[in-house]
Amino acid sequence: MARKLGCLLALVMVAVSAYAAAVPGSISGYVKNSSGVPQMGVAVEIVSPQAPQGSTVFTDARGYYKASGLSAGAYQVKASAFSYMPSLRENIALRAGANLIVNLTLTTLFEAVQWVPPRRTSPQQDDDWKWTLRTVTSRPILRVLDDGVAAKSKDRTLKAQVSFIAGSENEGFGSAAEMTTQFRLDQSIFSAGTLTLGGNVGYGSGTPAAVVRAGYSHQMADGSRPELALTVRRFAMPDAVQHDGALDALAFSVADGITLADLIELNFGGEFQAIDFRGRVTAFRPHGSAAVHLSPNTVLQYRYATSQPNTRLAKGFDTAPADLSESGPRVSMRGDRALLEHAQHHELSVSRRLGNNRVQVAAYSDHVRDAALVGVGEVTADSSEFLPDVYSGTFTYNGGELSTQGLRVVAERRFLPNLTGTLDYGYGGVIALPGSGISWQEARALLRVEHRHAAAIKLAGGVPHCKTHWIASYKWTSGPALTPVDMFNASPGESDPYLNLFLRQPLPVSFVPGHMEALLDLRNLLAQGYVPVLGQDGQTLYLVQSSRSIRGGLAFTF
Repeated sequence: MARKLGCLLALVMVAVSAYAAAVPGSISGYVKNSSGVPQMGVAVEIVSPQAPQGSTVFTDARGYYKASGLSAGAYQVKASAFSYMPSLRENIALRAGANLIVNLTLTTLFEAVQWVPPRRTSPQQDDDWKWTLRTVTSRPILRVLDDGVAAKSKDRTLKAQVSFIAGSENEGFGSAAEMTTQFRLDQSIFSAGTLTLGGNVGYGSGTPAAVVRAGYSHQMADGSRPELALTVRRFAMPDAVQHDGALDALAFSVADGITLADLIELNFGGEFQAIDFRGRVTAFRPHGSAAVHLSPNTVLQYRYATSQPNTRLAKGFDTAPADLSESGPRVSMRGDRALLEHAQHHELSVSRRLGNNRVQVAAYSDHVRDAALVGVGEVTADSSEFLPDVYSGTFTYNGGELSTQGLRVVAERRFLPNLTGTLDYGYGGVIALPGSGISWQEARALLRVEHRHAAAIKLAGGVPHCKTHWIASYKWTSGPALTPVDMFNASPGESDPYLNLFLRQPLPVSFVPGHMEALLDLRNLLAQGYVPVLGQDGQTLYLVQSSRSIRGGLAFTF
């Protein structure tokens, strides 16, 4: 009897062990570049010796990927993206039913060279060099322990970026100075934290414009990255309003995100702004999104925003450093009063990946109060209605309210490893000024909301041999408009109005320890969309969606 019970118990244990070994596991994580920017659309290959054909998944808008249904065994994970070196993790031991987190960092070839020691003498050192080329900064970031827990390196790194930019933005009041120095310092602290200090300081007579931002972010074990930031901004004031006091802005922002059951992603945050100009005005600007993964290739998302997106990173270029002057607040004047632009944007979208193609369909609702319109020309009268920019010859004009609903369709395709094309169609309301030869006395009463069609084409690519990166776009609008159609568009199809070109060219230099790049940013090259309005003194001024601007400079990364 005892022998029978022993045999039965052995059979039960064998069955349980076999069942446990058959329970599938998963490998997931985030893919970012060396600056910590999430990389969307990266192909992540998970390969095992037991299954040489492997499987491939793609990262979403947060740089997140997940491969499920994996049997126990040894795996290697490889992330590949255009303009970056592949990042490879080998000998990842996956236990039955375990969920491993493997975060990867993509780096450029030049960044890899930065890590090359001056001499190599032994085969072991050669192996280290090959490993460095494969992963560079991703090597010390993550390793998988035997118990399946992800551990981060305690190495501390410091990265610095400085750029010298000439040329005005031509975006109305609050543009950066014609000559600026931009800087950014990133210091890794507490293993998983990053302390950032960045700014944009202008030159010129009087009190030049400047912005400084300090922030701290922490990489959590679940892949989320909460961030706190404090931004101080000083505006350069025109002589007409200088005696009434300078305009300073202070902003405190927070952002965070969580993932629920690997199906729902929540991102949320907000910014509290305090503006000191002819009295103090405060505003709170929350934002958030909720994405539901209906399938590995289909995402349903709701997004809420209260300010227009900063599109510098969305264009695919983290200009060194990011241009902080593109952020708010957006201020205009009416009746000798300074007013802040207040906005609410609701959007529901469905995105689907089809091989090398990505398609998005979205519907949105916008309500903007005290919209800040951009004007071009030297303002000599009605100073109580205009807020001129001291650098660019542009000004800001209060456009009243904009309430509209619209839709968007985006199609993106990767034609070659170094060439991606995007088509964007949008329909929605804009603030328009019908007719021509209108005077400023009539303009206020004639401003109204009209519906327009808009279509944009954007090409992004590079030249591998000379490492040139470029983006060219053209956005057409079906009629006169003073605001863009779908002004809160943050999809891959987002483009500035009319013809635009952005170039980034690495320069071969040996007299600096880091590397140097030439930057060129051209917007509305053909000066299209200018709507003339007659001033009191007979001078013609123009209102426009986007004025022509030419900016360029040199950027250094250390």
